[in-house]
Amino acid sequence: MGKVIELKTTGQRAQLREAQQDQQLIRLWRAELEHGSFCGYVGGVGREFFLLWVVGDGITYDGMYVMRHRDVSELEAPDKHHEFMEKALKLKQLLPRTPRGFPLDSIREVVQAAGRIAPVIGVHVDSEEEAEVCYIGRLVGVEEDGFTLQEISPDAEWLREASFFGWDEVSTISMEDGYAQSLLAVAGTPPPLEQGDSGIGRAH
Repeated sequence: MGKVIELKTTGQRAQLREAQQDQQLIRLWRAELEHGSFCGYVGGVGREFFLLWVVGDGITYDGMYVMRHRDVSELEAPDKHHEFMEKALKLKQLLPRTPRGFPLDSIREVVQAAGRIAPVIGVHVDSEEEAEVCYIGRLVGVEEDGFTLQEISPDAEWLREASFFGWDEVSTISMEDGYAQSLLAVAGTPPPLEQGDSGIGRAH
């Protein structure tokens, strides 16, 4: 049976580091951002962010997510069904593989590293309703106050103008999740960008 604890900022990093060292399958909740939970293996812990190798509901690899410590409301370590899930993952020959030395101390480092690893990334931003909104695309530029993305629409069409995101509005960065991979497969090679004012594109 996993221990469920209400997380305070203090001690949370230590708990996640312990889960990483022990290769524990964990489950976490972010009550302010979504109703569901995330299950997976911790791939790194930084000052502001941590990396999770996510296991989907179908016991499949569902990408890597970089999340803020402050958004985690509850943590179960190990996941109460970890024995079954670990056996299922082993049968499917799915072993967590996370990038070594992935920077997790600032959002700028996170975005730049994600852009080098993945052809498209998911950029999750805080909306006025406090729920996350996700944009998917390829990183095309980094500036002092934010970065630009060439987005793929929900219909798997590349947008021709880059969208700008401020560093402080990003809550989560995702890489290699199944939905983004499917969009990329259908969208194909991105067309050249047109010059114009950067704006927010189409949320997923």
